Amino acid sequence: MEGAELAKVEGRIETDRYGNIIMSPPPAASHGGYQARIAFLLQTLIATGRVLTECPISTADGVKAADVVWASPHCLRDLGNRACFPRSPEICLEVLSPRNRDAEIREKKRLYFDAGAGEVWICDKLGRMKFFLRDGETPVAKSQICAAFPKRVRVP
Repeated sequence: MEGAELAKVEGRIETDRYGNIIMSPPPAASHGGYQARIAFLLQTLIATGRVLTECPISTADGVKAADVVWASPHCLRDLGNRACFPRSPEICLEVLSPRNRDAEIREKKRLYFDAGAGEVWICDKLGRMKFFLRDGETPVAKSQICAAFPKRVRVP
């Protein structure tokens, strides 16, 4: 499949605002470990809703795949079972990779909020969590949606 054909595949490929495919090398195994641990903790700590990994979200800058998301039952009813969500679930989370730059993460955070996220969480390479609310650039001490979520995630 050529680039133009891949760009037409709904939602499973990250793109920029012009439909150009964004190619990234696969992340390290620890990246997936953090995704799995965070997904497990979210599903355990919030009894309702659904946790998804590698969730494709349509943003003002193309399709972005959030590493982990949490969506309430109400949000899931609105979003349905689409290949790409037309807006963000309530929580969007990025697990940082060594190649991520601060400006890139700030932009993704803005895009998720613009697409409707209530919170954006960032997990650094040591498992330290930062929680951002829709109306703030400064991280807050804890999530408002999942206040019991730990400030540091450990991967066994």
